Amino acid sequence: MSDALIASLTAAVTARPDDVPLRLHLAGLLLDAGRQGEAVGQVAQALQQDPANADAQALMRRALGNSEMTAEKSSEKPTSDNDLSAYEKEFDDVVPPRFARAAADDEPEPVAGLADRMFDVERTTIRLADVGGMPEVKRRLELAFLGPLRNPQLRKLYGKNLRGGLLLYGAPGCGKTFLARAVAGEMGAAFISLAIVDVLEMWIGNSERNLHQLFEAARRSAPCVLFLDEIDALGHKRSNLQSSVMRTLGNQLLAELDGMDGDNDGVFVLAATNAPWDVDAALRRPGRLDRTVFVAPPDAEARTAILEYHLRDRPIANIKLDALVRASADFSGADLAHLCDSAAEFALADSMAGGEIRMIEQRDFERALREIKPSIGGWLATARNVAMYANDTGAYDELAAYLKQRRML
Repeated sequence: MSDALIASLTAAVTARPDDVPLRLHLAGLLLDAGRQGEAVGQVAQALQQDPANADAQALMRRALGNSEMTAEKSSEKPTSDNDLSAYEKEFDDVVPPRFARAAADDEPEPVAGLADRMFDVERTTIRLADVGGMPEVKRRLELAFLGPLRNPQLRKLYGKNLRGGLLLYGAPGCGKTFLARAVAGEMGAAFISLAIVDVLEMWIGNSERNLHQLFEAARRSAPCVLFLDEIDALGHKRSNLQSSVMRTLGNQLLAELDGMDGDNDGVFVLAATNAPWDVDAALRRPGRLDRTVFVAPPDAEARTAILEYHLRDRPIANIKLDALVRASADFSGADLAHLCDSAAEFALADSMAGGEIRMIEQRDFERALREIKPSIGGWLATARNVAMYANDTGAYDELAAYLKQRRML
């Protein structure tokens, strides 16, 4: 009868492993039946779940039958750490320890999922209305992404899926990243930004795994804008690569863009580069980054908006905005931000030296303009050579039209 009851309780404990009272009742029956080893195992598992349980501690002392240990501990208030450390040492072959103790040179286990990744899934409040100028770029984005998203019935009628890629290229500091964030904000979509430093690792295979996990995160977060910054570094022309590691990483990127390991529907890939002529041709085939948009240096309207944006929270007086816009004709967006920062520094220095706070004035900007020069001159020279001698396929017609407008071609 006792063995049958123990068997039934053992089955019940297996079905309900967190039921501590039931487990202790089973342990008591095992002790009464003289099955001390099994009783110790049951009590130890109960103590793992409830280290301060007085009944479990009493059962363990009874099971051990060690009067010397009991007397030694009687003068000391028992604690869960003291009790369990002794039990774990003596019965580690019966019950596994509560916490695994790794060797000092052990490599930690990789964290699964998104809990400890190097990329963040963001939500942005920036909209296209916050982007100054760029009417042609906005029109292309509306046709490629935003319009189909807002009109699901038309999208279904015309068989337009919510996947695709678009390559933004232009001079450095002209707002490609800001534009990508604005697209995500306009769509109400998640935003994930990736640079090559977020992917590369020294161990073989880890870089490809990181890239795959990033695309998996984008698929789970769809609709999502996945922004690949400096795509020429990640997807450089494979014919010019000496490293087999980078060629393998480029192949992994192609596979992810094709959706071979997952469905890319709802994942909008925006890539940005200052040197589209260095991007591998395979990345620009249909179904991948098949649409290209030239992000030109800011025109007068855009420069006005950028200057107003950077001066909106600063104390200014008597600023001739039209004159600043004319004087900064070759400035990128980053140059304009630097111009505003420099003018503010001059006003701040005068305020500290004179002991009296003054506003940022036109003279501060005129002084800054004498020191700050446009940063895109070298890029324009390279772009001119590409437009003249490497535009056989018409891939850089937008760039050529811009250079002709500036009378550089």
